[in-house]
Amino acid sequence: MTRWAAFGFALLLIGFAVFGNSEKSSGQANQGWTVLLDGGKPDLSKFNQVGNANWHNADGAVVADKGEGFLVTKQSYKDFQLRAEFWVNDDTNSGIFIRCTDPQKIGGETAYEVNIWDKRPDPSYGTGAIVGLAKVPNPPPKAGGKWNTYEITAKGSSFTVVLNGQKTVDNAQSGKFADGKIALQYGAVPAGFGPTVVKWRKVEIKPL
Repeated sequence: MTRWAAFGFALLLIGFAVFGNSEKSSGQANQGWTVLLDGGKPDLSKFNQVGNANWHNADGAVVADKGEGFLVTKQSYKDFQLRAEFWVNDDTNSGIFIRCTDPQKIGGETAYEVNIWDKRPDPSYGTGAIVGLAKVPNPPPKAGGKWNTYEITAKGSSFTVVLNGQKTVDNAQSGKFADGKIALQYGAVPAGFGPTVVKWRKVEIKPL
């Protein structure tokens, strides 16, 4: 084998090694995570639709801007980490309901609501709060008019919520609901609020 041929062969081996390590690192980074919703793909097979919200795909997201309702996971979850990317306007009433015990009657009596509602009439449980359990910090965070990321951890009776890198709920405690489904909301707003929209770009979960 000539010197140049040997050099080329060595470069080829290095390339394979780098590619293999890259693939391994990528797999490790996503290890344990399941994509529930990807707005770039018109696939809601992991959800049931409850209510009459007009869920549809637009601009790389799953969108609702009419009606009222939920996307409810077919599977139940107990302990987990959840990541969700979403866009709302200032008036939008939305949220992520976790450990839903009755998927046909989703609300504070049957689930925990991690709220998304900048202009909630009672602002203490606005965006960033778990309604009825953990109030928003002061000053309250806002989600309207931009893409946001929620990171929600539920483990046993402990709950933590991080919105755009800011911890808004830190180890709140409740043993009311042990497990259940996850629901993405497009909610009604009181009279006088403007047209509203919610867009879900990506939602993924990792059981703990």
